[in-house]
Amino acid sequence: MKNTDHLRHLLQQELNQRRDLTKRYDWLANARPNQRPPDGSWKTWMILAGRGFGKTRTGSETLRHWVQAGQVKRIALVGGSLHEVRSVMVEGESGLLNVHPPKERPLYVPSQRLIKWPNGSIAQFFGAEAYEQLRGPQFDCAWVDELAKFRHAKDVWQQLQLCLRLGHSPKCIVTTTPRPTQLMKDLLNSPDVMITRGSTFDNAANLAPGYLEQIRKQFLNTRLGAQELYAEMLTETAGALWQRSMIQYHPPTYADDGRPELERIVIAIDPATTTHDHSDETGIIVAGIDASKQAYVLEDLSGKLSPHDWGRRVIDSYYRLKADRVVVEVNKGGDLVENVLKAIDPTIPLKSVRATRGKYTRAEPIAALYEQNRVFHATPLSILEQQICDYIPGITTKSPDRMDALVWALTELMLDSEKHPKLKIWS
Repeated sequence: MKNTDHLRHLLQQELNQRRDLTKRYDWLANARPNQRPPDGSWKTWMILAGRGFGKTRTGSETLRHWVQAGQVKRIALVGGSLHEVRSVMVEGESGLLNVHPPKERPLYVPSQRLIKWPNGSIAQFFGAEAYEQLRGPQFDCAWVDELAKFRHAKDVWQQLQLCLRLGHSPKCIVTTTPRPTQLMKDLLNSPDVMITRGSTFDNAANLAPGYLEQIRKQFLNTRLGAQELYAEMLTETAGALWQRSMIQYHPPTYADDGRPELERIVIAIDPATTTHDHSDETGIIVAGIDASKQAYVLEDLSGKLSPHDWGRRVIDSYYRLKADRVVVEVNKGGDLVENVLKAIDPTIPLKSVRATRGKYTRAEPIAALYEQNRVFHATPLSILEQQICDYIPGITTKSPDRMDALVWALTELMLDSEKHPKLKIWS
């Protein structure tokens, strides 16, 4: 009798474990309404949600369901880097491996950057920095995680769209917190993109109470909280040194010949050291100051230019605007810069500057001048303005060449005006 009771107990225990396991992995029953794919015909599903919403779980579970239903066979997994694909999208607590019951887990082959399911479906891994690897492969499905933070988001997105060419209706899932990039704005306005929004607090039942209390205290009613917790698309970048509200437009007084009537006009250059498709831009900013010590950013002549082209552009603008000095950063190829300008016109007054302090340290006092309403833009300078308003100290990694040139020009006019810098004039 005891043995029978013991066997019944073990059987009931096994049945309970199976039931618990089935319940745990029943995504359609566990998912919140805003974690389920939208109805209707669509090509891209963007889950725009705050941190902790469950974006990764939603992406993983949706792919698991589609694979098991035979809806997809070839999948691209795209993250900020291969490490992020592996650590978040595949191996993470809510990644593809862990949303499968242990006996149903796909085969993971990290050396080949892929996982394989028993029914033949395959997912390949791609890092956003190596987006050229998306040339060639073809897929019927893709999952892109944190698209808004990719440095080359537009290039990644374009290459991926060219890959989605298998099956009757290729689909893409995008899981991301928002940032006000042009690509994100375009996707939000696209008729082919279905948007699901959500906040961190939608998933409160699965988050530590201490975490929720802390983020409420620290971030609630802040711009960063609006973006990172409530997934609001801000018109200004949280944490950026410049904000849009700091940029004001007002032209200086111009003479009859069309030149601005200013006490000083300088041209600052942040030169690129290479000239190929992936080279940095050469930053060229023209700025001036009037008798009341009000500064004006006059022109942005930056671009991907050969040394001769940017040299010619600088010299032409020097004479056209009757500038009094050219300021050049010489950290990157100082001799090259001097030689380029000397070859075109050896009489140009040149001041060489060298960056000995960090970018933030140099840029912060210039941003403060904007905040004090001491700097105006003579006309809208959209690319420059986007660059400075996207610059987040400690986060922005791509060199903001236009911003650097702006900082050098305004430093010369407004912070170094009482100094006596050494000029170099070639004879």
